[in-house]
Amino acid sequence: MSMTAAVSVLTESGVFEKMLTGLGGNHVIGYLTGAGVAFVLQSSSAAVGILQAFSASGLLTFNAVYPVIVGIYLGDCVTTAIVCSIGQKAEARRVGIVNILYNLSKSVLVFVVVGLLYRIGVLGGLWDKTVNSGIIANTNSIFNLCCAIILLPVIGGYEKLSAKIVRPDKVPENPYKDKLDALNPAFFGTPALALNSCHQLLLTMLLNARSNLETAFGLLFSYDEKLKQKVDEEEEYIDQMTDAVSKYMVELLPHLHETYQVGILDQYYKVVTDFERIGDHAVNVADSGAKLAAASTEFSLDAQAEIRVMKKLLDEILENALAAFKNRDEEAAFAIEPLVELTEELISKLKMNHLGRMVTGECSVYADACYMNLLTDIQRVADVCSNVGEATLVRANPELANREHDYFTSLRSGRDETFNAQYRKAHEYYTGLMNQEKIEALPQKNMKAMKGNLTEGA
Repeated sequence: MSMTAAVSVLTESGVFEKMLTGLGGNHVIGYLTGAGVAFVLQSSSAAVGILQAFSASGLLTFNAVYPVIVGIYLGDCVTTAIVCSIGQKAEARRVGIVNILYNLSKSVLVFVVVGLLYRIGVLGGLWDKTVNSGIIANTNSIFNLCCAIILLPVIGGYEKLSAKIVRPDKVPENPYKDKLDALNPAFFGTPALALNSCHQLLLTMLLNARSNLETAFGLLFSYDEKLKQKVDEEEEYIDQMTDAVSKYMVELLPHLHETYQVGILDQYYKVVTDFERIGDHAVNVADSGAKLAAASTEFSLDAQAEIRVMKKLLDEILENALAAFKNRDEEAAFAIEPLVELTEELISKLKMNHLGRMVTGECSVYADACYMNLLTDIQRVADVCSNVGEATLVRANPELANREHDYFTSLRSGRDETFNAQYRKAHEYYTGLMNQEKIEALPQKNMKAMKGNLTEGA
């Protein structure tokens, strides 16, 4: 009743009534009319309801109505297919294609079967009979039910055809999939295998983060948007590996019964977050490169010289951290500490140097924040490597576990001669290298100053 009242105005106009009653001799037009109405209304139920409402005129025959009903199926599914295609993945678009294929098959099936039944005389009494809302509803239900039963066996064919029509989305395969797959719960019964899987994935994380940091530093001097995107993509992989190995270690812990195995897992717990942080700092350095490029500026020649030296120092620290973790190398782990101490001292001096350049205007305001952030990232990467070295030493010397803070504090206090000797050697080498880099940059610096004076004079 509500649908009849809703379309009463259209019924009274006589336009739609004449259109529908004139379809008896042209099934194609009737089919397209049903499809068009369903497409506009975006609902097959509403379209059938409107058809039922018009049937109250008493002028619609079965011959005129059934092609419209079949057309409604297509119009509704086209709307669904469009919705499934807008901004959706391949699987969603395939749903829309399957829907269209099914309803096209449904249309052909209904036309063929109804035509055959009419020719053999089964529908002779119904063909030109005036239909009411009940006949329309029953016809719609019979069409839907019979087609669903008959076409059910070929649904798989629709799926295969849709896969050919809509190609799968290109999803880049995770290059570290083999390492992630190795984190298999089946290894819990053999802890040595499970711990080895953790070690291999953590080692991959460290190598990846280190490579990312190398790329990021290059962007400070020669920016490339593609390389910046690569840094961001690799960071996502590092994050995925961090989540996977952290979850795996939590699940592995109850299966460890030997003290030394718990000690190994404890080291891995400590370093997994540190490796992830190195990746984060690589992104920070790459972001600094992007900011410099966006501002069309660069570091001063002195600042560039300082960065190159600090990068070399950081490379040595990372190399020791890699050896310490990969091979449980105590010597490499110990060597990290004096280098980290030197890093802190040099960064303090470099900040003072930078302030001096800011006063004289040698360094631009845009580069100021990038340079200070860069020094912070270098310091934090060095601190992370220090954590890796400490975890390695504690694992190799379990007796340090309860006094590791006192032990490493005593090293930095100057009471260990080996530490002091390594620090002095590194200090002499890197301060000399810093002076040499700045001396080599003098010709370029003087040339740049001369160009600036000539420009001002002009």
